[in-house]
Amino acid sequence: MKLFLFFAIFQMLVISASGQKNNPVYDSVLARTLGADDYGMKKYVLVMLKTGSNITTDKAFIDSCFSGHMANIGRLVETGELIVAGPLGKNDRSYRGIFILNVNSIEKAEELLQTDPAISSKLLDAEVYNWYGSAALPEYLPVSDKIWKVGF
Repeated sequence: MKLFLFFAIFQMLVISASGQKNNPVYDSVLARTLGADDYGMKKYVLVMLKTGSNITTDKAFIDSCFSGHMANIGRLVETGELIVAGPLGKNDRSYRGIFILNVNSIEKAEELLQTDPAISSKLLDAEVYNWYGSAALPEYLPVSDKIWKVGF
């Protein structure tokens, strides 16, 4: 009976251990540099931008705020705090765009969002969520600068 129990436990250990795979091209320096955990992932903050409560029709004010919005996006990319930004198509939820912020807390994300004139003026509102994604996400940024032909 003891021998049977030993083999049963041994077999369960072998089966559970065989489910794990080690990456043959794992780069520990790169993983550490990017802040990756053992799964190559890390914590970010996802921001859903939506139409804000400010319903002004002052075109000069709106244009100024959105010009500042675009400049702020560029500044946050330069500091490494914003790694994804883009508009959404028309939808029934008034969502206008997304950001993925390279920060690990909602509080830090909210602080950064207040530097955006379109958000601070309430032309845009922001919903923020903790998000867990690939730590390699920022690595696309140098390539993205090489593929756009016309800027905003």
